[in-house]
Amino acid sequence: MIVYMGGAILIGSFVGGYGSKLMSEGGINLVYGVLALIAAVMMFIPKKGIDDIPLDKVKFNKWLAASLALIVGVGAGIVGAAGAFLLVPIMLVVLKIPTRMTIASSLAITFISSIGATVGKITTGQVDYLPALVMVAASLIASPLGAMAGKKLNTKILQYILAFLILGTAIKIWMDIL
Repeated sequence: MIVYMGGAILIGSFVGGYGSKLMSEGGINLVYGVLALIAAVMMFIPKKGIDDIPLDKVKFNKWLAASLALIVGVGAGIVGAAGAFLLVPIMLVVLKIPTRMTIASSLAITFISSIGATVGKITTGQVDYLPALVMVAASLIASPLGAMAGKKLNTKILQYILAFLILGTAIKIWMDIL
């Protein structure tokens, strides 16, 4: 899964990150708002039975996964995100991958995506380094705490937390746009 989706999202995130230089700030915010809205809606679609599939029995359409990862990569690169907010709902709802496998795989895939988006943004001079360093430091501290909490929480609770975070983000973006 990581091979198919990782390569596609790397290409897409670089293209989106580099190409975003040609977009207005309003256009970038509109892309972010649309992506966040799609992700929020997808998170509230029922996902019955996916967590009952044994991890060694998980099957998904590799071409669909790679195509969706490429699209997510372009959008994520445009907005300067790694794309997990959209990749996770796609993996859960469209590809029907169990929650814990989705969480672990999306971490690796979005790490790859962040490389492409970062290179695209840096080469076009869109990175403000001081705030970026603060965010990296905060992430290094908070990520292990989130990983520990994620191991202990029920998968349904994890899905609801993510759904409400994405929904809150979508609402905030659309309030700023409108």
